[in-house]
Amino acid sequence: MRTASIHRKTSETDVAIEIDLDGTGAYSVSTGIGFLDHMVEQLSRHSLIDIRMTVTGDLHIDPHHTTEDSAIALGEAFAKALGDKRGITRYGHAYAPMDETLTRVAIDISGRPFLVWRTEFSQPRLGEMDTEMFEHWFHSFAQAAGITLHVETLYGRNNHHIVESAYKALARALRAAVEIDPRKADAIPSTKGTLGGGAEADG
Repeated sequence: MRTASIHRKTSETDVAIEIDLDGTGAYSVSTGIGFLDHMVEQLSRHSLIDIRMTVTGDLHIDPHHTTEDSAIALGEAFAKALGDKRGITRYGHAYAPMDETLTRVAIDISGRPFLVWRTEFSQPRLGEMDTEMFEHWFHSFAQAAGITLHVETLYGRNNHHIVESAYKALARALRAAVEIDPRKADAIPSTKGTLGGGAEADG
């Protein structure tokens, strides 16, 4: 079973997450930030990764710590559930259209965290969230999960559509990348024999 549980507690947040990579897209998400809940729910539904997430954070200050720490914990759970990554397809990409918007996401579950972010917004906030925090969420998730992640909005005007298409494209790319390749189900998809991170993860 490719499942994991993470409990991450600091003086700023208390995050509890359970995921199942081979789920059905079932979710229960409560971060205290309505828009972030909506995006993580989209991520779960379209990746078919079950996500249970509960976050208590210092929202009386601002949404920053809750946004960041929830992404870190989700990335840690993702990496833990993958284990040694044996048999996975490893690469995934997806285009997600949403009305006038189109976003492309490509990922490599490489053990080498990196984010390329080519997405811009025309307003400073969506709901309770500063739009600058979305790049930070994707960066924090990529770092903790150990994935190379490229996000590019090819075009779009509506800020809600832009964000949601990014999460949906990430979901579909993750779904493809974590699938077990039936032709290599017993092999780690790297010429080095490991995808554990650092220089040894190359190949």
